[in-house]
Amino acid sequence: MSGPPVLQCENVVKELGQGAGLVMALRGVSLELVPGELTLLMGPSGSGKTTLLSILGGIMTPTSGTLKIAGQPINGLGPEELAKVRRDHIGFIFQSYNLFPTLNAIENVRIALDVRGITGFPATSRAEEVLRDVGLGHRLTNFPGNLSGGEQQRVAVARAIASSPSIVLADEPTAALDSENGKAVMELLSRVAREQNRSVLAVTHDNRTLGYADRIIRIEDGKIVGEERRPEGVNSPEITDLTKRRKLHA
Repeated sequence: MSGPPVLQCENVVKELGQGAGLVMALRGVSLELVPGELTLLMGPSGSGKTTLLSILGGIMTPTSGTLKIAGQPINGLGPEELAKVRRDHIGFIFQSYNLFPTLNAIENVRIALDVRGITGFPATSRAEEVLRDVGLGHRLTNFPGNLSGGEQQRVAVARAIASSPSIVLADEPTAALDSENGKAVMELLSRVAREQNRSVLAVTHDNRTLGYADRIIRIEDGKIVGEERRPEGVNSPEITDLTKRRKLHA
């Protein structure tokens, strides 16, 4: 499944600092995200990938350029309006899980629903549903301290998708995980994209994730320098040499 782009950015520039300390973090980045795809954003440290993720998520504002989420331009929106766009359309997954240690798995997922006005039994029922979907039906009442790193990240994924956002943004989702748990999380993100028709974008430098991507975007020095796409009809996560490579030039 797919459809029109759920996120579009065009010629996005981001300057950090000022004067002699001015840094061009992004230099005219343009990209689109569509439903049903897992996209990896890869690049070396300092390439601008985390800055770009923050802008795409409405956390940072670009110095110039345009950004649309679900067809709505978000340039110039105030803090409350941006917060509403994030609540309505975006789920975040963080490298460090960002779970509340005094809340169990259900309660950690429910928080994402509470802020969207979903409370009581409907919130609890939905939290249980998504936790079972990510394979944690046997850990519903466990606290983060009693969960493995992979299980904590799966709680974080459940929290991100609980409100059915059209876009899921993940920041280094496998960086703190061993190989087995990293594989499980990437399989889960791939399934979220394809079976639930969401657009999933993960920032990563982990080459173990390559085989799960429908598309890989390469960024260096604040510019998109290349794109690779999974060949049509290839579904195996074992593929790591994506073809149909397209080199982009400034």
